[in-house]
Amino acid sequence: MPGIPGGTVTPADGLTLSRLGYGTMRLTGPNVFGPPEDRAQALAVLREAVASGVTHIDTADFYGPVVVNELIRQALHPYPADLRIVTKVGARRDADGGWIQSLDPADLKEQVRENLRHLGVDTLDVVNLRVGTHDTPNEDSVAEPFGALAELRQEGLIRHLGLSCVSERQLTEARAVAPVVTVQNLYNLAVRRDDALLERCEAESIAFVPYFPLGGFTPLQSGTLTRIAAALDASPQQVALAWLLHRSPAVAVIPGTSSPAHLRENLAAADLALPADALAELNAIGAPAS
Repeated sequence: MPGIPGGTVTPADGLTLSRLGYGTMRLTGPNVFGPPEDRAQALAVLREAVASGVTHIDTADFYGPVVVNELIRQALHPYPADLRIVTKVGARRDADGGWIQSLDPADLKEQVRENLRHLGVDTLDVVNLRVGTHDTPNEDSVAEPFGALAELRQEGLIRHLGLSCVSERQLTEARAVAPVVTVQNLYNLAVRRDDALLERCEAESIAFVPYFPLGGFTPLQSGTLTRIAAALDASPQQVALAWLLHRSPAVAVIPGTSSPAHLRENLAAADLALPADALAELNAIGAPAS
């Protein structure tokens, strides 16, 4: 679709996301904790993302905590009709910024209500249940916590449900409870352990949303990536994002930044063509050993 970075993916009726979205995690202080160093710039980045055609913003009330959702509300409310805000529940922060898993059904429902208040909406577009740690899924049952969110969906407080940091078995278990429209897992050019899960999501019309698409706290390092980027007159980050968009039509990426210039660089990746020989080399970077 012209004007929307990377085109769109529609995993459910009424839910169309720009395939190149914007992740808000970096709009906080260090360690995703506390306020941003430059609040005016954080607001400007959010506004520029939407003005550039992004219709998919990823957030969580535990970013800050609360900081990011309040920034989103200040920058963008009342929200454009086509904007979809995807949030997460399943964690809280302690006084020192530590991450505490919180999957108790009653607290999950309170987390949803907090997101509603801080974003200034009556209904959340998508709520992802965060199950594993930031980089490692587990095999715990998701039936009870996902069921709590499904109850709020029935009440009209949530339109759609998704999962974050999960295994294939957990996806199967959740789908027996309620429809799943998004799966957010760690996945990028170098970390490919969820190839099969991505392909399943494509087959089942679920949007697959890689978090840490550029490596997260450990930026991608690859001589092959650097060489191909130089040949294409692009940055390695642009090539890594373009590769994800080429990987599957089910993929929607949510790179984050607090810099307007970096935002523009990320969005330009939507228009980067990757020749077949470059794709073959990139595919080999994180492919499982045979």
